[in-house]
Amino acid sequence: MTFTLFLILIIIVALLLILIIMVQEPKGGGLSSSFGGGGTQSLGGVQNTTNFLDKSTWTLSIVLMGLILLSNFAAPHSKTATQSSEVKNTIENRETPVTPVDSKTNTSLQDSLK
Repeated sequence: MTFTLFLILIIIVALLLILIIMVQEPKGGGLSSSFGGGGTQSLGGVQNTTNFLDKSTWTLSIVLMGLILLSNFAAPHSKTATQSSEVKNTIENRETPVTPVDSKTNTSLQDSLK
């Protein structure tokens, strides 16, 4: 449930970040004039609009990174726990094969160890 909430918030913040970046006016003009950016510049001033868009971009990018990192802790990890317990049960319940030892080989091995 919380992981789904994180995913929804990540998508919303990412879309807002895309919108804010597209509205910013680069040196050669941009999409801000298409969306009526000229009217906001005369109303709030060029510097205030630029500061707001710049601060919004940084804030949204930091929030996006934080949400991505926090979503890692909310992600379901039950599948890996089940797999590790299955591996543990397989290792504990396996049969060790018994190989017959030749008495000559065993004696010569013991002699070489002395």
